[in-house]
Amino acid sequence: MPLFKIIVLCFLSLVSQSTFALGADEILPPDQAFKVSAKAIAADRIEISWDIAEGYYLYRNKMRFESKTGQIRLGEPAFPSGQTHQDENFGDVVIYRNTLNVPVALTVENGASSLQLLVQYQGCADRGICYPPQKTTFDLKLPAPSAKIDPVKQLLKGAQSLKLNLFEDDLLQPDQAFEFFASVKDDHTVHVNWRIANGYYLYREKVQFELINADGVKLGTYDIPRGAPKQDEAFGQVETFHDELDFDLPLIRSNQAAQTITLLAKYQGCADRGVCYPPMSKKIDLALPIAQQPAAPELSEQDQIVQSLHKDSLPITLLSFFGFGLLLSLTPCIFPMIPILSGIIVGHGNRITTGRAFSLSLSYVIASALTYTVFGILAALFGSNLQTAFQQPWIIGLFSAVFVALSLSMFGFYHLELPKSLQVKLHNSSEIHRDGSLWGAAIMGSLSSLIVGPCVAAPLAGALIYIGQTGDAVLGGSALFALGLGMGVPLLLLGASAGKLLPKAGDWLNSTKAVFGVIMLAVAVWMLSRILPGNVIMMLWAMLLIFPAIYLSAVDPLPENSSGWRKLWKGLGLMMLAYGLLLLIGFSLGNSNPLKPLQGLGVSNAQAAEPGIVFERVASIAALEARIKQANANHQPVMLDFYADWCISCKEMETYTFADSRVKQALKGYTLLQIDVTNNSDDDKALLTKFNLIGPPAILFFGLDHQEKTAYRVIGYQDAETFIKSLQRTSL
Repeated sequence: MPLFKIIVLCFLSLVSQSTFALGADEILPPDQAFKVSAKAIAADRIEISWDIAEGYYLYRNKMRFESKTGQIRLGEPAFPSGQTHQDENFGDVVIYRNTLNVPVALTVENGASSLQLLVQYQGCADRGICYPPQKTTFDLKLPAPSAKIDPVKQLLKGAQSLKLNLFEDDLLQPDQAFEFFASVKDDHTVHVNWRIANGYYLYREKVQFELINADGVKLGTYDIPRGAPKQDEAFGQVETFHDELDFDLPLIRSNQAAQTITLLAKYQGCADRGVCYPPMSKKIDLALPIAQQPAAPELSEQDQIVQSLHKDSLPITLLSFFGFGLLLSLTPCIFPMIPILSGIIVGHGNRITTGRAFSLSLSYVIASALTYTVFGILAALFGSNLQTAFQQPWIIGLFSAVFVALSLSMFGFYHLELPKSLQVKLHNSSEIHRDGSLWGAAIMGSLSSLIVGPCVAAPLAGALIYIGQTGDAVLGGSALFALGLGMGVPLLLLGASAGKLLPKAGDWLNSTKAVFGVIMLAVAVWMLSRILPGNVIMMLWAMLLIFPAIYLSAVDPLPENSSGWRKLWKGLGLMMLAYGLLLLIGFSLGNSNPLKPLQGLGVSNAQAAEPGIVFERVASIAALEARIKQANANHQPVMLDFYADWCISCKEMETYTFADSRVKQALKGYTLLQIDVTNNSDDDKALLTKFNLIGPPAILFFGLDHQEKTAYRVIGYQDAETFIKSLQRTSL
């Protein structure tokens, strides 16, 4: 496919992802679905109120109010009558919709003037998704107790009030209409709040803050809560607050010493009767304690690599990524490339030399690393992993056919069994890639990096994230190239030794070619396992074992005085024949795991065949978010696994890590979700983009607050012991 066409397809994919994201049906966050407030309506009475969004409701029996102030006790809440609702989880319950006001009486001792109130509640959406219990704390200032009423004074006061109201319409003073308070919450946070008189409101857009005499202290980014929308004659569309407004201001401190700073608050509000106040300001002195150095946030492995790319020098970066490549060369992603390169070297015949074998290997490795780099840069810049485009069934089938052609040419069968015209085509096709030319080795290296091993690991993910963030394709691409060279070191060692280890001529050379012919067939079967059913692959493995066993004289009697080598080959042939027959039996039983061909046969095996982890598949962003919220409502954390049939490390995790009994025990209590991106559909791409992933394998963890614990992402393969340690860190 031309590069220009690939880029156009990637661009169209990004456009479709954006359209999909805009159309997703989202559930409101709990603070928007249930807007809760509290106010003191008298010295011995408070009122808790909810503004409940359309399509949502609150449970009466899930509400709880608690005084955190020792001198104040709460009376019984005066709940209004609600609606009776048949709930799937809780049976017959009383619910509230739209608005809810709950007055609560207070018993105040020792003249307490303020109350810290804890409010807990829980609600659901009509579409069947429930929120976990929500908790909110309010700091309420209680009005002074009413003095004993003197009838005479009361009459005179009423007359005076009547007289004033007859001649003028009094407004409260600014400090009475909008009482502003600020307090130090901790060494890095200031809490601010307004008590807004009844019949008055404050503009959200007019709230501003400034620090005065604050050496080494700056305001961080703060978030003002959303207000009620209002079409204002003076300012247009605005948001306003009635009754109360409070939130936190973060502080950024370079001066860790205790000090006193001055907070300047600017704000503006109006009375409901249509009279607006001029802009107001108030200064409050705040005593900051000694600042504790905040702990550095924990970063995931790929984020640590991104950080190092931002900081390290070019030589250190290249050396680090070369080391990462050496580690990745020990993973299964590289193993299939060994027989491919070996076949190229063996195909050169008895003319091979050590220097020539090393040159072929170097050509293969450099082409593979360059392809890895180019497609990695494109993936980072355009947001799509182009390697996945080469996992289409027809491409995998065609590449498998190339390996079959290579193997048959090594067996020397073309001129014996195939028609002349087909012999020429197959022979020429196979010779293009095994004639020992440097270009042939480079072509195979490039194709192998795209089709055979599209693995995603933390170093690769880190480099691609860095390129995507900065657009620095030079540094990111250099790191990827060093990574590819490190991964190719075992292949270079193979080339350096092949010229000495391989036989130069005679029957040994023919036998060596036959062995590599079988290995080529094994690579073809291994690749076909991505697109064919498991039981069919089991039958192909059986054939691959049984046929060579026949050539090794597994069923022929040994002649007298046979050499030790002859006996060794016959023993090997018998083992291959026996295991091949076991695979055929497993195929007939409907099994699909070549490592457990007799699984389910007999009592002992049935007991040993403990089922692995069962994941629940989700296929879209909306379905994923709904399932996470449902799990959180049941107080269950979530583990999300990104998987693909063509992902080697995914299969390895499935076979070894997730099958481990210790891992299954550690995952009890988790909701286990899986996203299969095998088909690379629009939904698959949208999900990968949402979490800034290049491809599988990737495992994400979500807490009870619906948020992903990004520091604990697992990118690439982990064995059972390492994965259990990762799980333990997520629960700390």
